Amino acid sequence: MHEMSIAEGIVQTLEDQARVQHYSRVKTVWLEIGPLAAIEKESLLFCFDAVTRDTLAENARLDIIDLPGEAWCLACASRVAITQRYDSCSECGSYQLQVTRGDELRIKELEVE
Repeated sequence: MHEMSIAEGIVQTLEDQARVQHYSRVKTVWLEIGPLAAIEKESLLFCFDAVTRDTLAENARLDIIDLPGEAWCLACASRVAITQRYDSCSECGSYQLQVTRGDELRIKELEVE
C-alpha cells in the first residue's frame, strides 16, 4: 500500500513548510488527485489519519479534489477526456494518446494556525 508513504510525505511537507512559513497547526489540507495517479482515496484518507497522530496535523481534515483526466491524440490532434491510461481517443478510436492532465497528486491549499 503506497498510500501510507504518500501520507507520510504529505506530513513531512507540512512540517517542512511549517518551519518556513511559521505555522504551528494544520486544520485542513486540500489535495488534488487525478484519476491516473493510481491512488486509492479511501486508503489515503485512512493512512493520513494514522500518520498525523502526534504531529502538527493531528485531527486535520484531508479534502480530496478530483481532477479530470485529459489526453492529446497524436492521430487526430484532439484533446479528449480519459479516465484511465490506455483509453482510446473518443474522436477517432486511436490509442496514440499523450496524457496532458490527470496524473497529478499535489497539495493545493492549507488552512493553518
